[in-house]
Amino acid sequence: MIVTLIVVCEVGFWVLLAAGLAVRYLLKMPRTGLALLLCEPLLEVLLLVVTAIDLKNGADPSWKHGLAALYIGYTVGHGHRTVKWLDGHAAHRFGGAPPPAKPPRYGMARARHEGAVWLGSVTAAAVASGLLLLAVRYVGDDGNTESLRDWILIAWRAAGIHGLIALSYAIWPKKAPEHDSGKTSERTPGKTPEQAPGKASAVPARDPEHVPDLLVGRAREDEEQVR
Repeated sequence: MIVTLIVVCEVGFWVLLAAGLAVRYLLKMPRTGLALLLCEPLLEVLLLVVTAIDLKNGADPSWKHGLAALYIGYTVGHGHRTVKWLDGHAAHRFGGAPPPAKPPRYGMARARHEGAVWLGSVTAAAVASGLLLLAVRYVGDDGNTESLRDWILIAWRAAGIHGLIALSYAIWPKKAPEHDSGKTSERTPGKTPEQAPGKASAVPARDPEHVPDLLVGRAREDEEQVR
């Protein structure tokens, strides 16, 4: 039953998200759409209540209850980021808003971004651990709570691995590729910048062949007009 409810909550999350964005931007009802988006936490509350009732009715704590706690923790830690990202794209696509800014890809800016995402994983692990500890206390010493404690280790192990990945961006920051646009303009050997082809020189030239083509062309046009 718990696994089925987790699947229902996951499907319901995306259904409410799609419905909220559609009502918000397609039907031009922002308040109603926001209300639908705010209903999403109710799915996690429902899952938490059903899990507690299942344990209260004498069900042995198992991996299913631990998975429910991890799902709730993940939604708390990363769900708002998912909603914000999709809302930005929906506002751009259907609401005429500017395109949402993309996350940084290089340097320390990328490292700070990865660190912020990692804090979401820490939040998820903390929320899941708190729920699992409450479940352990709720069951008491008489029940088998070993599986619940194992999920606490799993949650923090996942957060630790994510932390190492985020730290790698700070230790070895990714460099932006070099572009040709950053190169300085080439100069003609043996000539000053004022004498480079295509540039007008304010210094009179002694010989006609040293005059830039642009000035020669303009001089010819002036002569033709005088004639």
